[in-house]
Amino acid sequence: MKPAPFKYIAASSLVEALSLKAEYGEEAHFLAGGQSLIPAMNFRLARPAVLIDINGLTELASIDCSNAQAIRLGALTRYRAMERDPGFPRACALFADALPHIAHPQIRNRGTIGGNLCHADPASELPAVAVAMQARMRVKSLSGERELAADDFFVAPLRTDLKAEEMLVEIVLPTAGARSGASFMEVARRRGDFALAGVAAIVSLDEERRCSGIRLAFCGVGETPVDASHSASSLVGQRCTDRTIAAAAADVRRAIAPSGNIHASAGYQRHVAEILTRRAIAMACNRIAHAA
Repeated sequence: MKPAPFKYIAASSLVEALSLKAEYGEEAHFLAGGQSLIPAMNFRLARPAVLIDINGLTELASIDCSNAQAIRLGALTRYRAMERDPGFPRACALFADALPHIAHPQIRNRGTIGGNLCHADPASELPAVAVAMQARMRVKSLSGERELAADDFFVAPLRTDLKAEEMLVEIVLPTAGARSGASFMEVARRRGDFALAGVAAIVSLDEERRCSGIRLAFCGVGETPVDASHSASSLVGQRCTDRTIAAAAADVRRAIAPSGNIHASAGYQRHVAEILTRRAIAMACNRIAHAA
């Protein structure tokens, strides 16, 4: 339960952090909250030669809800800061739903959104939320910056499209429309565990209260977050009744292909995903009705 030897460097600025990453490349890992990295190092599943501590980069720990079109989150923003921010839970209901499911309060005090997304665990809640919201990931290196769609950011279990010299610095979340509702639900063995299956749902209605758009993304049922929005498209153009929601959920069940694990068979995961889809869509629609 001890990590392999490593060199520790505390970066005093973003430029210094990026310079160190350019120098050491894949041998270096950024240390933010450390809630995933440190246990992996203790079990020697991760063996970085260099740890670049970026906790001093306070400019990356920010929540900006001032723009009506998008919410901007610095990559060092901790879960607890998002939970306690006066404007964020109202501005981003899907995140507000998902945050209490992440581990336990002690971990949420230290864990960061950037660390979670870069860890890219397919059973984690926030990657699925990011995909459902069509988030944009802003990444930087010494040579410049680029922006990635969440769908393109996650490429394999525990792997992202980040290059060896890059750092995720900001997450941009488009805001929901006036007639949109959201819901996150999951089933886990114990409170705080990763989900056996979880779903992030966003539903939009037109002026006649017919579904005009739906976004669905799952955690725990694939090697990356699973975007199942197209599978639920039968709901678009229809009113969200028990029958139409159930039909869309059945389509989603047939479309996903979980592999199962030691805690749940693939068939059980598909069953749970269908039930959660039904409930999450209904909850999202109910929230639109209450907001109207």
